[in-house]
Order: sequence, then C-alpha cells, then structure tokens
Amino acid sequence: MYAGTTLTNKSGGILGAHQKIDRVSRINLSKLEVDPEGFPAIKEILHFEGKNGPDGIKRKSPSVNEPWHFLNPFDDKDTTLIDLIAKHHKLLVEALRGNMSEKAAFEAAWLAHSIVDGLTPAHHYPYEEKLSELRGGEGNETRSTIKDKLIIPGINRRDKVKNNWKMWGFKGLISTHGMFELGVASIMAPVAFSDSTPTEQDIEEFGKVGVGKYFQKTAREIAVQDMYTRYYQRGWTTKLTLDVRNKLVPSIIKTVTLAWHSAYLEANKPSKKYTTKKTTKKKA
Repeated sequence: MYAGTTLTNKSGGILGAHQKIDRVSRINLSKLEVDPEGFPAIKEILHFEGKNGPDGIKRKSPSVNEPWHFLNPFDDKDTTLIDLIAKHHKLLVEALRGNMSEKAAFEAAWLAHSIVDGLTPAHHYPYEEKLSELRGGEGNETRSTIKDKLIIPGINRRDKVKNNWKMWGFKGLISTHGMFELGVASIMAPVAFSDSTPTEQDIEEFGKVGVGKYFQKTAREIAVQDMYTRYYQRGWTTKLTLDVRNKLVPSIIKTVTLAWHSAYLEANKPSKKYTTKKTTKKKA
C-alpha cells in the first residue's frame, strides 16, 4: 500500500495509506480501553514508516533482507508472509511485556505494514512470477541495485524497450500496481473510518484462531471480491470505489487493530501462580 516516498518520514502524512491506517487503528485501541501508557503512541509508531519502514529497505539495500509482502491467499503452502506477521506479533508481545517502548513501536509499525500489504488486492496478484517473466526468468533476488529494479533487461534494444513498456507503460506491471494503491490512498484520505473498531465478537474470534489464521481468512474474503482485476479492466468505477471505502479499508483497519490489541492483552496477562497441593494423611 502507498506510504509516501522513502526519502523522509514526513512523506505520506496526507496520502499515506499505511499512516492513515495506523492512526485509525491507534484510535480504535483507546476505544477498547487499552492503557495509553501500555502501548506506543502513534507518533512513535509512525517513526518506523516511510524511510524507516519496510519500504525503506528497497531503496537502501535492494534484495538484501528485503521484506516480500505478496501473497496467494488460497495457497496453503504460501506461508512466508503469514509467518512474518506471526513473528512480528510475537516480538511485539515480548517488547510490550519488557517495557521496551522503542522496540514495541518498531514491531507495531512493521506488523501493521505487513498486514496492510498482505490484505491489499494488488499484493494478491502474482507479481513475482510476472516480474520474473519480464526479466527472462531471473529471480527477484537478482535485482540487487536500484538500476536493476528500475530497468528491465532484454536480448536486444527493441526487446528491452518492449519489456520496460510492459513494466512501466499503460497497464504495465508496476504502473498498474502503483496507480491502484495511490487510488486507494486517495479514497481513504477524507474518511474517518469510525466504524472500523472491532466488536467483542471480533476480539473473541481473533483470540480463538490467532493472528495468522485470522489474517488468512480476511485475505481470502478480500481476494474473492476481485477488486484488482476489476480495476485493471475498468478503472475506478463507482462500485469499486465504494467497495474500497466501505469494505476493503475497514477490514484492513480492523485486522491491524485486532493484532495490536491481542498483543497488548497477551503482554498483560497475569502470570500463572503455582500452588503446592495439600496432602492429607489417612487415618490409621
């Protein structure tokens, strides 16, 4: 999802979808009676977006420990992103439990970023497969420089121009992806999303299945609506715009809120007290 540029943390303040989702999710936590001192403030969380977020790695060190937030929601073997989300959730619990405020803010931000990207319809498209095709079968890890990321190779000059048009031109691989996410960010910007607070039923369900299963279920519910395909075929129709505003974004915000809330509850669980069982002597 669009989060502004990675040149400065102030980018994305208005149109940053990640930043907007984080702000609303943090407000939702206060509605769920989370102790303000028990969870990082939104300013602390947003510090780890933009250049300090997952997208920043793509510019600083391409293909080196670069988070890959794409997902096939219906492939049970595609667990890389789900495992990453579970890891961030676990580390957030540990940071909250240890009163490590900066670490907690980092994990909260990166957990939210992973969830948001994984629930975004553009990230359900087989991007890696299509990119590899354009690059003559080369894997994503071979894009080790900014130049390699921006320019698609070819067997000759004509082939190179053709491949780069498929990447950057009208309805190209990256241009369609980027314009969809920018469109979602624009739709989100003026909306408060005050109806995105989880219910008691949502909290109970999340507690039963855990962050990974809940995320996967939500991703599948979003994927079957074919929003990205509809955008590719017809652009921003009224129906698609309303679906993004009333279905997609509230679902994403709710999932982020639940992930943060469950981590807070887990971190604040009372420790188990073990008592020695009393033994009674039998009468002779």
